[in-house]
Amino acid sequence: MKTDSIFYQIFLNYPRSFFDLIGVSSTQENKYQFSSREIKQLSFRLDGLFLPTEEDPNLPLYLVEVQFQPDPNLYYRLFAEFFLFLKQYKPPHYWQIVIIYPNRKVEREQSLHFGDFLQLPSVTRIYLDELGKVAENSLGVGIINLVVESEEESISQAKQLITTAQNQL
Repeated sequence: MKTDSIFYQIFLNYPRSFFDLIGVSSTQENKYQFSSREIKQLSFRLDGLFLPTEEDPNLPLYLVEVQFQPDPNLYYRLFAEFFLFLKQYKPPHYWQIVIIYPNRKVEREQSLHFGDFLQLPSVTRIYLDELGKVAENSLGVGIINLVVESEEESISQAKQLITTAQNQL
């Protein structure tokens, strides 16, 4: 998917944007390395993983899924891939799944099978069109938010972000 590679590049080159997006202190970003991993067997590929670079058991691993098109099989695939990943790698960290949607209309919840999973505190769904002030107050979230803006709006926001980036960085 086109958006998968965009988000992969954003998170790879500016990991702080992910931590800003989920509301976790950006001081945590240096404790993680972002990658994409292939899971053997059915050759699943996770969109992205933030794996802690130290053995601190208080740091979660983050599985990132970016979904910009309706997919009634998303949660079937996502949880199958993730639990297979856990089985194969047995990471020494607790986990957090973060699913990023452009808006709620794209999500196909499948509450019959996954309603309980989706209510877990370790599963977070983010809808980019609902970020509001968070997108205005964070350079990283502002960059991510450009993906869902109209072309005209994204140009003016990008100019503001460049100015912000020059001041902050």
